[in-house]
Amino acid sequence: MRDYYFTIFIILAALFSYSFPQYFIEVNGFELKELIIPLLQIIMFGMGTTMTIKDFREVLKAPKSVFIGLICQFTIMPVLGFTLANIFDFPAEIAAGIILVGCSPSGLSSNVMTYLAKANVALSITLTSIATLVAPIVTPLLMKLLGGQYINIDFWSMMWDMVKMIIVPLSIGLLIHAILKEKSKWLQKILPFVSIIGITILTLVVTAASQKSLQTVGFLLVLATLMHNLFGFLLGYWSSKLFKLSEQDCRTISLEVGLQNAGLASGLAKGMGKLATVGLAPALFGPIMNTMGSILASWWGRRD
Repeated sequence: MRDYYFTIFIILAALFSYSFPQYFIEVNGFELKELIIPLLQIIMFGMGTTMTIKDFREVLKAPKSVFIGLICQFTIMPVLGFTLANIFDFPAEIAAGIILVGCSPSGLSSNVMTYLAKANVALSITLTSIATLVAPIVTPLLMKLLGGQYINIDFWSMMWDMVKMIIVPLSIGLLIHAILKEKSKWLQKILPFVSIIGITILTLVVTAASQKSLQTVGFLLVLATLMHNLFGFLLGYWSSKLFKLSEQDCRTISLEVGLQNAGLASGLAKGMGKLATVGLAPALFGPIMNTMGSILASWWGRRD
């Protein structure tokens, strides 16, 4: 059960926030949604302190797996998001949120799930790192292409938002790790807990802000989000099998594809000023992907 503690905690946080949104909208006149971007920057900084140049050597060791993983990451989920948005015929801004989740890079939870699944952790870290670094260009480009029919996408504005949310804090974390080296280990012990707290607060705030919209399209959006996640795992795995990758690499790419950075998508929705609508799908995707991902990873972990 301990593999599911974080998942259960996130689900409970989402349910509590949905039931009592008034407690997570503002405190003494301060709107809690203003915490979203700083929290994301802290999480990205924490990711940076765990990274080294060695993480990217995996590209040289297994270029085929890295290339296939990145292609799957930025084709399967965006196309799935676009397809589901059209099939379910959601209101424009909610449909755009589904596509935005699909166009986002993989999240940090994929590294943990890969470890639980006895898959290729080094490949997972490399894919997450590279996908995150190229996202400021690829995500706005894909959103312009696939989501532009639903909402107006300002490519340069979104790219700059992502640079501030990803590249700047990530670079600072990477630099601090390079300077402090062994002395930065205490940061690496503390920041995972900070990240967990940050993800929980993001879940509470985004769910509360999206509660009214969720009441309108609740069940169908949950179904679409669940399909988005499950088909991501499925297509990521079998696409890798098609290219004759090892079982470990297939599991890794499946988890990298299915586990998106929903927090980043929420931050981008906040940057657009559409947290309650565009941010609705990311708010649901986080708890759903952590639930399904932990179940899949634990099942794989018990198999050869």
